[in-house]
Amino acid sequence: MTGSFKQLIPRVQPDLFSALYAVFWQHTYATKAIEKTLHQHPEWEDELRMVFSETVYDLIRWWRPLWYILNQEPSSEEKDLQHLLMIYLFSKKGDLGALQKNKGPALDVVMQRIATAKKKRALRESIPDWLDSQGVAELGSRWDTVIASLNSPPRQTIRVNTMKTTSQQLLNLLKKQGITAEVLPGFPDALWIKEKTNVFTLRSFHQGFFEVQDAASQAVSLLLDPKPGMRVVDACAGEGSKTLHLAALLKNKGKIIALDTQDWRLKEVRKRASKAGAETVETRVITATKTYKRMYDTADRLLLDVPCSGLGTLQRNPDIRWRLQPDDLHRLKNLQSELLQKYSPLLRPDGQLVYSVCSIFPSEGEEQISQFLTKNPTFHLLKEQRYWPDTDKTDGFYLALLKRTASTNTRSPIPETGEVNT
Repeated sequence: MTGSFKQLIPRVQPDLFSALYAVFWQHTYATKAIEKTLHQHPEWEDELRMVFSETVYDLIRWWRPLWYILNQEPSSEEKDLQHLLMIYLFSKKGDLGALQKNKGPALDVVMQRIATAKKKRALRESIPDWLDSQGVAELGSRWDTVIASLNSPPRQTIRVNTMKTTSQQLLNLLKKQGITAEVLPGFPDALWIKEKTNVFTLRSFHQGFFEVQDAASQAVSLLLDPKPGMRVVDACAGEGSKTLHLAALLKNKGKIIALDTQDWRLKEVRKRASKAGAETVETRVITATKTYKRMYDTADRLLLDVPCSGLGTLQRNPDIRWRLQPDDLHRLKNLQSELLQKYSPLLRPDGQLVYSVCSIFPSEGEEQISQFLTKNPTFHLLKEQRYWPDTDKTDGFYLALLKRTASTNTRSPIPETGEVNT
């Protein structure tokens, strides 16, 4: 542990505890709890903001073994959270002084419980028992290395917005700002930021020169490979990271229709599209089945980045492990199957779609596509890709590229009117 880290922790301690309370007892997403705190402290320097954010994520990540070492159930009491922070500083940061100056368990007891925790994978990797069992059932012996890698620090990757700049131009600009970055092989628009940097404060970010986006996430739009002039539907657009990448690949020639059930997400899409200079994006809120049925057989390319467990993003979203329940996984898999059936007819004959999930589980990826192809003989698989956190150093992702063959039963689309938000 660096001296500066040790000095900064006391300054953020009350806010650390408030953020943990929000996440575990008020069910707030970790990203939102952190954003709220940082917004409340505009006076914090970058180093302090980074220490706060990383420590919150780490405490969430190692929640289970830290409480195990303390030999007690999770508690929101300040004295208990102080002991939790003490154990974290000792076991993860090597700060023996934190253990010695606080009235907590004896050193020999702590060391014994740390050794015991390392022998059980669910404790060692800080995950619920049901998730550990599910991981073994789905990945077998591969689960050990995958879950361990999902507890390692994520690589910070950005996507160059080619509607405004080039990779080389952005590399040169970052270099002038003292930021070391390099191109990731196989990902033409991806740059790896090699040192910890708050990229959201950079002028180049606010100018729309880049977006923060993992390389595996960037691979989704690359696999779909839209060509300028095409009509592309992003059926589960969310807040638009892949929508903006699709716009860049279209070179602002053609049309992207971004669909979502939540208007607040599409408002974010429109805001980000404006900053990025994406002029081809049109948003539509799904308020009824006719919203998408009127687009049957019209899309040259279709993206189905469907809701999933998100387990492939545990490196950057450690609270997912505590939110997700077995019933959630079952519900999500049913939803994925339903969305494939509902939205695949939007694709015109000879058009192509990409199905993607940021999950490490085959039940959300390969198995979904296998079941879909069995039920839908007019589609066939062109390619599928897997990205793994342990071998590819990316988020965990599954991608499948499908093609719809020509059909004599092509339905005429309902005329498109109304329900357009631009």
